[in-house]
Amino acid sequence: MAQGRSILIVEDDLLHREFLRKVVSDPVMGFIDVQEACDGETGLDIALTYRPDAIILDLQIPKINGVDVAKAIWAKTPQAPILFWSNYADEAYVRGIAKVAPPDTVYGYLLKSASSGRLERAMKGIFDDKQTIIDYEVVGIQKRARDKYEALTDVEYEVLLDIALGLTDSAISERLNVSMRTVQSRLQSIYSKLGLSNEPNGNRAATFNRRNRAVALALISRQINGKTLETLNKNLNGR
Repeated sequence: MAQGRSILIVEDDLLHREFLRKVVSDPVMGFIDVQEACDGETGLDIALTYRPDAIILDLQIPKINGVDVAKAIWAKTPQAPILFWSNYADEAYVRGIAKVAPPDTVYGYLLKSASSGRLERAMKGIFDDKQTIIDYEVVGIQKRARDKYEALTDVEYEVLLDIALGLTDSAISERLNVSMRTVQSRLQSIYSKLGLSNEPNGNRAATFNRRNRAVALALISRQINGKTLETLNKNLNGR
């Protein structure tokens, strides 16, 4: 790695932050200035003020989540290399990063279960060789999200999040500025892609509310997660 560079670690968990600090402080990594933040707001302030050469960014952090921090950083410095560091390979994060990442920007997505050796190789690939490095499990989620037959489209995904928040069809129609028929059409597509159209008939069919079942299946398959819903709910209540 090139010598004499700066790096910012944004991680709220002390043990994980200490682990990252130990890895990046190894002289072979070439970082002489290591800065840390334990929440998204502080991390964003440091990133925009000091413009570090490299950033390791947790996705689930207080105050401002990792995707929104990255969005704000990339709005000012589109080529800033960011290694996303998370316990989760959730589709919500994969979609969120894909939406905010500028074209040709190099970034990484590594799970916290990775060894120090794997972390070092990922950092070298992203920060030194300018290669996008994605954890194998995350790659699988990316493929599912891009499958043109089974993946939810962006507009369908919005509707899924809305029903998870408890919005009615009329509220979704108003929020997205589309007709009720369009909302209902998207719901039918969501049900089909989540496999609800294949649910057995009879007593089992009567047992499930398809709207609630769709949310449950999306949570189980990690297409949506609680943190994303928590953020959206705050925005909803703040309207």
